[in-house]
Amino acid sequence: MTRVSRRRFLQTSLATAATITIAGTKSSARVMGANDRIRIAVAGLNGRGESHVGAYLGMKNVEIAYLVDPDKRTYQKRLDQIARKERPAAPCLQDVRKALEDKDLNAVSIATPNHWHALMTIWACEAGKDVYVEKPCSHNIHEGRIAVEMARKHKRVVQHGTQNRSSQGWADLAALAKSGKLGKLLVSRGLCYKDGGTGGSTRGDIGTKPTKAPPADLDFNIWLGPAQEQLYHENLVHYRWHWFWAFGNGDAGNQGVHEMDKARWLIPGATWPKSVVSFGGRYANNDQAETPNALVSVFDYGETQLIFETRGLKSPAFRGQTVGNILHFEEGVVAGTKFYPKGKDEGQPIPKVASDVKLGGNHFTNFIDCVRSRDTAKLHADIEVGHVSAGLCHLGNISYRLGKASSYDPKLGKIVGNESGTDALERMAEHLKDSGIKFDGKNFFAGRKLDFDAKTETFPKDSEANALLTRKYRAPFTVPDKV
Repeated sequence: MTRVSRRRFLQTSLATAATITIAGTKSSARVMGANDRIRIAVAGLNGRGESHVGAYLGMKNVEIAYLVDPDKRTYQKRLDQIARKERPAAPCLQDVRKALEDKDLNAVSIATPNHWHALMTIWACEAGKDVYVEKPCSHNIHEGRIAVEMARKHKRVVQHGTQNRSSQGWADLAALAKSGKLGKLLVSRGLCYKDGGTGGSTRGDIGTKPTKAPPADLDFNIWLGPAQEQLYHENLVHYRWHWFWAFGNGDAGNQGVHEMDKARWLIPGATWPKSVVSFGGRYANNDQAETPNALVSVFDYGETQLIFETRGLKSPAFRGQTVGNILHFEEGVVAGTKFYPKGKDEGQPIPKVASDVKLGGNHFTNFIDCVRSRDTAKLHADIEVGHVSAGLCHLGNISYRLGKASSYDPKLGKIVGNESGTDALERMAEHLKDSGIKFDGKNFFAGRKLDFDAKTETFPKDSEANALLTRKYRAPFTVPDKV
């Protein structure tokens, strides 16, 4: 055998055939030096899992101790990725609980489907492990709060995968919004106009796949995890689970979390909104998916409105942006890399305001640095930050899910007292019209306006909305009611 092929053979053999002996005590929370090896398990090996593996392979004294995924078909590509860096093979597991039993494991890096994010974070914290968890950190608001409290109780370092929190440019833009240099911030707008085409990630029509037996290499019971028992079909594994409420949160809770997080960050001091209302629908040929692929959500922050627009069909850009953020100030608009003074079409350089917060470096590196130092104050995207930004996506979806099917008309398209929200809704309707969508009284949902109590993270006097703050869990994959 050649050196490379022998190494690859040994990796595959060890990963698939070795019996793993694991001890069962918690890891310590001591401050670690730069020369101390960090042992990490990467859970979820498709999509973002490749980026997680790649990030840790590029770091000194960081070892990928386990590769975890209920689908064995994902193993070889990650083993090959490790082999190319001439690193030791990582044992492959279908169940993360086996890795959590290892007393010498320091952290878990989570890139699973959304419905596993919070539970795996909670389990890891209870086992004494630190966590990097992909966006959104939760599938619903209740489990996000429990994840925050578990991190605090067990003194764990938990980083949320909203990487723009490591960007100095976005920090400086937040400082500009706070400075008042361009007047009050009237609207912080997030856009997620993302047409997935006809490939595996399509956001349009995904058709219908028949139920069938799961593939032999997939442990579908583990894949389902906290979700209720249901039959397997090929629109779930992989990626298209995003468009089903049991597993995903639509594109607002997928790509949109990044733009939602920035939109909130840019509103000075913003956490939870006073209220939310959403409008939209799912526009496809009676396909199997459930989540909307056109949605406008309006969040009331008092002087500032956060407006979030999600589109899954081909769409023209708005002010030159498709996936990004736009800031509407009293003195003009910031879009992309330009400032457009009020009444002018020609852009100027964005006024410079330096943030007191100095960021930089890789988001994964920031996590590992904090694992070593135990200084959670230096995390760029602490779990609490992730919980609120992910929670905004959930709030918008809850309003939509409590909506009523209606025929769209200009009067319905008016959001009382909110010119900017009305404009977003009217542009959405025009975009769908251009795509050949007709509102027939069944496919346009006018969401319920929901007031939100930031202290209790509940909807006052709305039991129907509060029921959607959590889910019915499937034992033993259960998120506790409290910590």
